[in-house]
Amino acid sequence: MAETTDLTALEAALLAEIGAAGDLEAIERVRIAALGRKGRVPELMAQLGTLPADQRKAFGQAVNGLKARVGEALDARRADLERNQLSARIATERADVTLPVRLGPLQDGRIHPVSQVWDEVAEIFGDMGFAVAEGPDIETDDLNFTKLNIPPEHPARQEHDTFYMKGSGKEGATAPIKVLRTHTSPVQIRTMMSQKPPIRIIAPGRVYRIDSDATHTPMFHQVEGLVIDETTHLGHLKWCLEEFCKAFFEVDEVRMRFRASHFPFTEPSMEVDLDAAAIGKPGQWLEILGSGMVHPDVIRNCGLDPDRYQGFAFGMGLDRIAMLKYGIPDLRDMFSADLRWLRHYGFAALDVPTLAGGLSG
Repeated sequence: MAETTDLTALEAALLAEIGAAGDLEAIERVRIAALGRKGRVPELMAQLGTLPADQRKAFGQAVNGLKARVGEALDARRADLERNQLSARIATERADVTLPVRLGPLQDGRIHPVSQVWDEVAEIFGDMGFAVAEGPDIETDDLNFTKLNIPPEHPARQEHDTFYMKGSGKEGATAPIKVLRTHTSPVQIRTMMSQKPPIRIIAPGRVYRIDSDATHTPMFHQVEGLVIDETTHLGHLKWCLEEFCKAFFEVDEVRMRFRASHFPFTEPSMEVDLDAAAIGKPGQWLEILGSGMVHPDVIRNCGLDPDRYQGFAFGMGLDRIAMLKYGIPDLRDMFSADLRWLRHYGFAALDVPTLAGGLSG
């Protein structure tokens, strides 16, 4: 009976302390003193070992009941104090709804101009019916050069221009030579080898060449296009590029100049110049891409019949057209990881380019 009386008195004292707690810090101190590892209720449980065996069960049940009731009282008092605290804050705090909205991470972050232009190009060609195709950055010499009709003595295949993978091609006569792709043209080859015409794709991605100055970096970005079917001709290529330039630079009319050139994988081949009036600099011609009709040998190398199928291809640097459109003076700054530069030239995360809403916002 002495133990029961002690528990009753202890419970009354603890409940009184709980009721007297005036804030959340005070109720936490009461909880630690009552139920903490060295609290008054756990100390009672430590007495079990000193009691006669016939009293332990009843005493243990009584202490557990006390612990449960004290815990419930603590929870109830804490909830009351939290409600009171919230009511006090509501009564005293005021919000000035005329203040401007604070910029959060979504508005403060910036999309890199190359990523933005990548999306713009995909949006434009997607509207023309082109699909986006991808391929690996590490390619075989065969797909990167040979099947594209690039001869062994071509300067592009020399080590001063191309990154060759260490040890590739030396394990045996049949081991493939591996390179970091110098263009995304291998994606066109892979597509022609795996897909039957008609084919209409663009292939954006990173490419690698040994070069570095204000307008060149060892790694840069390209997008290439390919159309293969039975009826496509040079007029379709010119129309496609003209419509792309009008949409990309967001102008109603563009003047373009097609100059005869030579690429091993196209015949005829053309360099394409754009009247800089499209970017507010009339009177200048800017070279923006290379293009041409796919060489019959390339079509044949991919297992297609060049007497039946023909088509066109083109390629341009995403970094270069980003520089032209958005007035970026130095290509190297794009890869400098300078947040000040990105805040100046970058785009808000919600500025998703669409033809309906405007590519550049």
